Amino acid sequence: MPLTSDIAYDTSKFTEENITEETKQLNKKLEAITRDAPKWYDPEIGPETYRILRTQGVGPIPAPRALSRAMAAMMPSRNPEYDIPVRVYRPDNSQPSNGIFLHFHGGGWVLGSHRDQDILLQGYANGCQMTGISVGYRLAPEHPWPAAIHDCIDAAEHLIDQGPSAYGAKLKILGGESSGAHLTVLTAFHLIHSRPTHPLAGLVLNCGIYDLTQNLPMSRNFTRPLIISPEIIHHFIKAFLPEMGIEDRRHPQISPLYEDLHKMARDAPGKKLPPAMFICGTEDMLLDDTLLMSAKWMATGAEVVVKIYPGAPHAFIVFPEYGPAKEVTSLITQFVREKVEASGG
Repeated sequence: MPLTSDIAYDTSKFTEENITEETKQLNKKLEAITRDAPKWYDPEIGPETYRILRTQGVGPIPAPRALSRAMAAMMPSRNPEYDIPVRVYRPDNSQPSNGIFLHFHGGGWVLGSHRDQDILLQGYANGCQMTGISVGYRLAPEHPWPAAIHDCIDAAEHLIDQGPSAYGAKLKILGGESSGAHLTVLTAFHLIHSRPTHPLAGLVLNCGIYDLTQNLPMSRNFTRPLIISPEIIHHFIKAFLPEMGIEDRRHPQISPLYEDLHKMARDAPGKKLPPAMFICGTEDMLLDDTLLMSAKWMATGAEVVVKIYPGAPHAFIVFPEYGPAKEVTSLITQFVREKVEASGG
């Protein structure tokens, strides 16, 4: 009987011949835009001005489309003088919500807003019959670490404590893209200890960064500018973690890839980490982050779904007409519905 591997990948997801013409054309376009567009760290621009330009469609990320039915709200933070802005999405059918999907946007801890993904989050609200809530956490460099993670934790704890009375539903799902996936994992790990009787139904982790040292092979060797690049990530991390050296960045509360996941699982409700869905494209310089984190998560005995898209760039879900984005949005909806149903009340 031939030997079989204890870990198996669908290697077809990593082969160049399976990259579609649609993906090649998207990447060609994004590479030119990423290379030639102004950068937020250009001295003559700066983050504040670039955030405005980004809402106008400057750069590789499409300009956000606002929905009038999305509602603005505020949540308390640990600082009595500061409230956290959020955006709330309810199912269009006005039927009772099956739970709260708490979302943390991407943007390298510097860019992006809780107002940026109305279409995506309203789609989750409708498709999953849930209340979507997007968190407007504070951004670097004006508010470096740990401001963003504190805001995400505070919002999650508030929803665990007050969600049923304030929103008519329990917190069930955490999710985000890129730096938002990083904040999702750190928040979930914190809740294991701060709210040990509240199990999460699942996490949605889209193209996340889990090692902020920039020392993983793909992070060092991938030179193609596709929405992000080693230079762009370097400036994001420098703004988020000013004056912090490599060794300090390995702390598990900063880089969750270095967390002892087996110990975390032993401390978690039911002695298991929450079910997690990991998503990444093979032309994403953060691919190693997803491959390593998902393997470590799986090794604890937790339920894990990993979806890899041949040739897809970083944060491809933000391109709603792109085939893999349509597919993965549908799969996320399926994953969330299944996990929420399995979690019961």
